[in-house]
Amino acid sequence: MFFLIYLHPLFKNFIKMKKVLFFVLTVFLFTSCSNKEDENTMYVKGTIQGLKKGTLYLQKQMDTLIVSVDSVFVDGTDTFLLKDIITSPEMYYLTLGDTNKKISFFGEKDTITIHSKLNNFAVKSKIAGSENQDLLEKYYDIKSKFSNQNLDLIKAEFDAKKSGNNDSIVLIQRQLKSLTKRQYLFSVNYAINNADYEVAPYIALTELNNVVLNLLDTINNALTPEVKQSKYGVKLDAFVLKIRENEK
Repeated sequence: MFFLIYLHPLFKNFIKMKKVLFFVLTVFLFTSCSNKEDENTMYVKGTIQGLKKGTLYLQKQMDTLIVSVDSVFVDGTDTFLLKDIITSPEMYYLTLGDTNKKISFFGEKDTITIHSKLNNFAVKSKIAGSENQDLLEKYYDIKSKFSNQNLDLIKAEFDAKKSGNNDSIVLIQRQLKSLTKRQYLFSVNYAINNADYEVAPYIALTELNNVVLNLLDTINNALTPEVKQSKYGVKLDAFVLKIRENEK
């Protein structure tokens, strides 16, 4: 009976040690989780000039749906801050309310800064903090030159048909085919030259999904191991495999 009432000092110390160990373990686990979250967190901040009140949504594609991962209500200020946990760089959308106004950008860990205006929401946007975004913008700048040349040739073909100039029609159609081929080759080379960035498989999936298998395979094989394991790297590998199986 005395044993039940009296606790030996060693037993008391053992209980204290267990409490201390439990506390230390809890703090360690909490800190580890917090650090991991910080390492994988993307912060999206910036200003929308002219926006006085409204909701901004941070969105991304999950399977076939565009879903909101964070939102902020802006009232009386044009600044905003949004965040998401990100495992590998991928495309995000900054969407204004329930409108069709969206700013697409390549999200990455750390901080992405977006400055824009309420008028010309997407057109006037300036995005910083993402190397993949910088590379994608350079790609689109060069691609736009191909698009302008294509429009000029289409207009020339229309005029030639209108005037009944068959020789000009044949020449312009050859130029159109040549331009299309050069555009595809440019896209392939751009992806290969930037195979250590996630923008490479993204370009392959969005711009080159109708090219011959060997070109997609070349890009896929050029990707670095890290990029191969990214969201778009995995998708490209699966896409190439599917095409190869369908061609059997």
